[in-house]
Amino acid sequence: MTSKIKVDNINKVSDDSNIIKKCGTTTTIGSGASNPIVVDGSAVTLGRCGGTVALASGATQTGFGRTGTVDWQTTPKTATFTAVSGEGYFANTSGSAFNMNLPAGVAGAIVSVADYAESFDSNSLTIVPNGTDKIGSLNENAILQTKGQSVTLVYVDGTQGWINTMDSTSNVRGAPPFMCASVSGACNTLVTAPCCANVKVATFTGPGTFTVNSAAGCATHNVVSYLIIGGGGGSGSERGGGGGAGGFREVVSPSSPYSGSPLNGYPNAPNRITVSAQGYPITVGGGGAFTPYPPYGQGLQGGVSTFDTITSAGGGGGGGARLNPANIPVYNGGSGGGGAHNDLDPPGRFGGSGNTPPVSPAQGNNGGNTGPPAPQGGAAGGGGGSGGGGQPGTTDGSPGIGGKGGVGATSSINGSPTIRGGGGAGGAWSGPIEPNNPGGGPAGGGAGGGPGGTGADGGTDGTANTGGGAGGGGPGAQGHTGGSGIVIIRYKFQ
Repeated sequence: MTSKIKVDNINKVSDDSNIIKKCGTTTTIGSGASNPIVVDGSAVTLGRCGGTVALASGATQTGFGRTGTVDWQTTPKTATFTAVSGEGYFANTSGSAFNMNLPAGVAGAIVSVADYAESFDSNSLTIVPNGTDKIGSLNENAILQTKGQSVTLVYVDGTQGWINTMDSTSNVRGAPPFMCASVSGACNTLVTAPCCANVKVATFTGPGTFTVNSAAGCATHNVVSYLIIGGGGGSGSERGGGGGAGGFREVVSPSSPYSGSPLNGYPNAPNRITVSAQGYPITVGGGGAFTPYPPYGQGLQGGVSTFDTITSAGGGGGGGARLNPANIPVYNGGSGGGGAHNDLDPPGRFGGSGNTPPVSPAQGNNGGNTGPPAPQGGAAGGGGGSGGGGQPGTTDGSPGIGGKGGVGATSSINGSPTIRGGGGAGGAWSGPIEPNNPGGGPAGGGAGGGPGGTGADGGTDGTANTGGGAGGGGPGAQGHTGGSGIVIIRYKFQ
């Protein structure tokens, strides 16, 4: 029969402290923190099949060797340091580049490092070997300059030295489901859309920056809606042609939908803008001016408006002055300027071409020609608009009526239907029975010159921040200035 010793506790003789103690289901071996336990034998088995051997909280182990892992030091390094085998480091190079010096190479040594702030692409981390040690068979530095990179190096032998056993070229970063943005620049605004509590609308009436502080985790929410309108063209003097409207370019993103214009360019992929976390400079085109009369009083093209890769051209200037020689052209642009009345070159001038340079959908329309020839030439044409072409001037006997400007286009990007991008009306002939000019195309285009026979001007500027073309100058009067453009960006923020 096998002998057995049955006890619950074994205590020391000297101080009666426990060596083995059983309390309930727990058996404690050892007599205190300062008393080590030594188990002697050629093979020692801890635990049972299917069981677990665990280190108590705060306990450490020695002598078991490494399994290809490191102990990560969670205080980021911000300056040159020397690594210790068995440790991993987070290197924050956002302030400046620096070095990580490797420890002396011993077979099995292991070191890891990771890009803390995703800044290795702008400020690199240089890994420097110790003395004559090698990195991948060469006694040279290794430079980490990939954003988000992390590497693990193991020292193998004197031939190859440190070999990279793990290399990640990106960090997994948490991202909010929606984007967060801000705007800068005088008079530019960022508001919640009045129609939609989860949509923001950034409106730029002048230059500034649209800054994406954080992009959306869902890629589709980074495709923004926008409306970009160039500055309207200036009008011609002395019964001059109306200015063309600035280019009208729009994308209605499914992420922040609304009732857009017929010019919605979303179906054409090159028109879409997918934003990321960075600043986007915004340009808002000014309205085109006019040249003095005399001698010719030609209207000038409006300025371009830009957001990222998208540019809306300025509207074409209207033709100027009845004495304008034939080699002075009417300007093309987002929409073309209207042709001018001309005594010396009946039947006058053709209107300028819209959608210049060409994009799809077209950003504007052609300006109107002068009217049919009369004893002293036809009335001036209206400038083209974003929604239609400028109308030709008319002739009814000796007097004439300047052509209407092309109509604008309607968009609800800011929460309510708004017409923008009308062409300016053409200036009229000054016969004694001439009626008032009917005005520009709605909305934004200026009224044309008139009424005739009074010497009054009657022409008006284009409306600010609509890209409207200016109305042609009246009899003996100077031209007018086109309306400035606008940039509006719409996105989902919650």
